[in-house]
Amino acid sequence: MSRSPIDRQREHQANERTFLAWLRTSIALISFGFAIARFGLFLRQLGVVITRQENPFKPIFNSQNLGISMVIFGIATIALAAWRYSQVFWQIERGDYQPSRTTVFVMTGIVIALGLLSMPLLLVRDREIIAPASPSKSLKSHR
Repeated sequence: MSRSPIDRQREHQANERTFLAWLRTSIALISFGFAIARFGLFLRQLGVVITRQENPFKPIFNSQNLGISMVIFGIATIALAAWRYSQVFWQIERGDYQPSRTTVFVMTGIVIALGLLSMPLLLVRDREIIAPASPSKSLKSHR
């Protein structure tokens, strides 16, 4: 049983819309990652200006690393989107389309993990702002 050209056209257009949605998602991940990394740097510099002392830099778990992770994940999402688009394109052409839930679950898991990793960064920042260093420490370090 052959499909009409209109049906095939609609399937390809739906595939393109799905690809564009993946592309928007990857752009959002890259943008948020960049913003998180730069905002973390801004907060660290602001803390130095306010307290007049260098705050200890957490080498592994910090906003810069989270931001970089999100940018890398956004780039990987673009690659995955292009691969998936091509795979679906040829499945439509052959007439044997098979949906894949694995990519949905993997993407969901990674985004949840990145979101959960950002929560402690928000909580730590609040504690640092609420409890700044004592004025005597600041003055001693600059004398």
